[in-house]
Amino acid sequence: MDLFSNIVSFCKRRGFVYPTSEIYGGISNSYDYGPYGAQLLKNIRSIWWKTFVEDRDDMLGLDTQIIQHPQTWVASGHVGSFTDPLVEDKINHKRYRADHLIENWAEKNKKDITVEDMKLDEMASYIIENNIRSPEGNELTEPKAFNLLFETEIGTVSGDKSKVYLRGETAQGIFSNYKQITDSCRVKLPFGVGQIGKSFRNEITQGQFIFRTFEFEQAEIEYFFDPNTSDWKLLMDQWKKDMMDFLINDLGISSEKLRWRQHTDKERSHYSKDTYDIDFEFSFGWKELWGIAYRTDYDLNQHIQHSGKPLQWVKPDGSKFTPHVIEPAVGINRLFFMLLTQAYYEEDLGEGKTRTVLKLKPSIAPVKVAIFPLQKDEKLDILASSVYKDLRKLFTCEYDNSGNIGKMYRRQDEIGTPYCLVIDYESLEDNCLTIRDRDTMKQVRVPIVEVKTWLIQKIHE
Repeated sequence: MDLFSNIVSFCKRRGFVYPTSEIYGGISNSYDYGPYGAQLLKNIRSIWWKTFVEDRDDMLGLDTQIIQHPQTWVASGHVGSFTDPLVEDKINHKRYRADHLIENWAEKNKKDITVEDMKLDEMASYIIENNIRSPEGNELTEPKAFNLLFETEIGTVSGDKSKVYLRGETAQGIFSNYKQITDSCRVKLPFGVGQIGKSFRNEITQGQFIFRTFEFEQAEIEYFFDPNTSDWKLLMDQWKKDMMDFLINDLGISSEKLRWRQHTDKERSHYSKDTYDIDFEFSFGWKELWGIAYRTDYDLNQHIQHSGKPLQWVKPDGSKFTPHVIEPAVGINRLFFMLLTQAYYEEDLGEGKTRTVLKLKPSIAPVKVAIFPLQKDEKLDILASSVYKDLRKLFTCEYDNSGNIGKMYRRQDEIGTPYCLVIDYESLEDNCLTIRDRDTMKQVRVPIVEVKTWLIQKIHE
């Protein structure tokens, strides 16, 4: 199997990602996160929040509702223009994204084309001119705009229900709370507001595992500033540096797997004056991971217009202006997928033996430490259990006393546990234990009283 197939299989087998509602046949573009996946997601959230919110004096945190006033999405432009180009197979009526079909055809036929720059009519002409068909080989309908917002209703009385939307991004909750934040908190420009939360998009595209799903988590920042006193290009350059530093230094991603790509004028969203993406080299090619956009004062002005509320910044002399915004926005699930893609290895141990190992940075691994006795023996079990109960106060730990040291090591390697601690018969005499490194498989002997200090240094170095 290829890397992509191996990761999908591994995620289900080892409790990282499960197909949603699998007992009923599942739902396309939908996945649940198993015990180890949930912990890895939590670790990603925590390190993002600490880096971009807690450790900065110019940042605040927020947590807004998934369902907001529907006028929010009218003001933001999502109701009118939050669309993807949809085509339909005329025979089986399956739906596809027109830009993806064109991109796949161009790649297969070695044609150089920038699909992001194409409008609907240009896509229609290109499909006809090149006789591009559906994956099943059937003729396609003409592309049309397909709105990605999920609609639902609130209300308890039939006929008295109001249409609302599941949010398509977390950003609008920040903009709509802007005035309340500035009224209730002591802030001065420039300052930012960060939020992590679920967003929903009625995606046409299926496949590529968790890369593109109906429901996903976003980590977004809206960084407000005075365009007359702050140079937006310098601010964007600093945020771009911070984003790349986070990926390389905090998450341990190789710089060779990352690249910047600037959006073209046609591709760039209507609200943006400049946009860049960090692309990551997934197993299926270079794809968008993390975006940053200079949204100017578009969003706040839209909400001023549609709500009638004053959202301007008031200077000490009484003059007013609408702050501008730089927005770094990333999907937590894509960070998750990126980490697995880079960390998954199948190593040849010789003599026909292999081991699967997830080489995650220790600080991000779902389980930091595994503790087990060398053999099934009550005396070893008592000491190993006491070490486990002590260490679990500081780290996510697992305890295993199945008795097969080789299998215990291999299981922890596969879920990415950086350190395994083994209690043997010598431990009963010298009060030391053996620590085995996941990546090198080297072992060191450490006094039990020094284990906490040793692990803290190694895990957070």
